[in-house]
Amino acid sequence: MEHSDTATSAAHSTEAQGNGASTLTQVDRARRTDPAVLKDLLEKMLLVRRFEEKSAELYTLGKIGGFCHLYIGQEAVGVGAISTLSPDDYILCSYREHGHALVRGLDPGEIMAELCGKKSGVSKGKGGSMHLFDKTKGFMGGHGIVGGQIPLATGFAFASKYLKQHAVTLCFFGEAAVNIGSFHESLNLAALWKLPVVYICENNRFGMGTPVERASSLYDLSGKACAYNMARAYVDGMDVLAMRELVMEAVERARGDNAPMLIEARTYRFMGHSMSDPVHGHYRTKAEVEEQKRHDPIKMFTSTLETLGVINHDDVAELDKKVREIVEDAVAFSERSEEPDPMEIDTDVYTS
Repeated sequence: MEHSDTATSAAHSTEAQGNGASTLTQVDRARRTDPAVLKDLLEKMLLVRRFEEKSAELYTLGKIGGFCHLYIGQEAVGVGAISTLSPDDYILCSYREHGHALVRGLDPGEIMAELCGKKSGVSKGKGGSMHLFDKTKGFMGGHGIVGGQIPLATGFAFASKYLKQHAVTLCFFGEAAVNIGSFHESLNLAALWKLPVVYICENNRFGMGTPVERASSLYDLSGKACAYNMARAYVDGMDVLAMRELVMEAVERARGDNAPMLIEARTYRFMGHSMSDPVHGHYRTKAEVEEQKRHDPIKMFTSTLETLGVINHDDVAELDKKVREIVEDAVAFSERSEEPDPMEIDTDVYTS
C-alpha cells in the first residue's frame, strides 16, 4: 500500500452517520470560513511549528532532558480540532502534546519551563515534556503510557454527563493505541452509556518505527468503531479546515446528543518518534519523508490563503516574526526561572 495514502486522502467518511464522503477542497472550505478564523488557524500552526523547532534545538543543547516527542508535521490535527471547543471542554493527550497545549492557550513560557524542568513550569518542573497539565484550561494532561489517557477521557465524559455540565471531552492518541485493551473497553462504555467524548486517533503511520500495516489487521482504523455501533470517520489530517469541519460536527453531536465518535486523522510526522530517534531511522527512507513534506499542512494552508487573497507574502512574514518572538520570550522565561527545590520532590505526589 502507498505510504502517502495515510497523509493525503482529502475525503472523510462518516458511514455511521449516513453521510457520503466529502469532496470539498481546502480552497472550498476556506471560501466559506471567516478570514479572521483562517488567520488565527495559520498563526497557531506556525506557533506550534516554531515552538517545536526551538524545543529540538534546546534538547540538542542538553537544556531539555528525558524524552521529547515533537509534533512537527501534525499541526493541522491539533489546531483544527481544538479550535472547535468551548472554554469548559476537556482535552487529554498522549506524550506528543506540546502543540495541543499551546493551541489550548497554555502559556508558552510555562510550557517551555516545564520542558526544561523549571519550577515555573506548568507542572512545576516535575512532569517535563510528556506531562503538561493545566486544570484552568481543561487541559487534563499529556500521558506517557500508550493509551493511558483513553479510559481517563471516558471518565471525564461520564462525569460531565452525570454532573450535567454539557462539556465535551477530546481525547488524542496515536494509532498504536487502538490495539490495546483499554481502547476497546472505553469505546464500548462510551457508546453504551452515550457519553460526550470524541476520540481522535492521530495516525502518523508509525508506532515508533513500526508501520501501521505491520501492526494492524485493519487499515481503516476508524472502522474499529463499528464494533461498538459508534459514529466514525477518517479525515485528511494534513488539512486544517477538513479537520476543523469534521470535529466541529462531532463536538456538536456530542454536546447535543451525548453521542461519542471515533475520528482517524491521517497525518505524518516529519521528525522521528522522539528526539532520541533519527528523523529517518531504519524504518523509512529520506525520499519518503521528503515526499510527505510536499503535503506540509502549513505550506498548503498558506498557499490556499494566498490564493484567496486572505493574506500575502508580507503578512506571512510578519506572522512568522510574531510567533518567533513569542517562542524566544518563552525560552528567556525558562532560562531565568529557578530549578525546583529538591525538598519539594514529594509535594503534590501524595495527599493525606
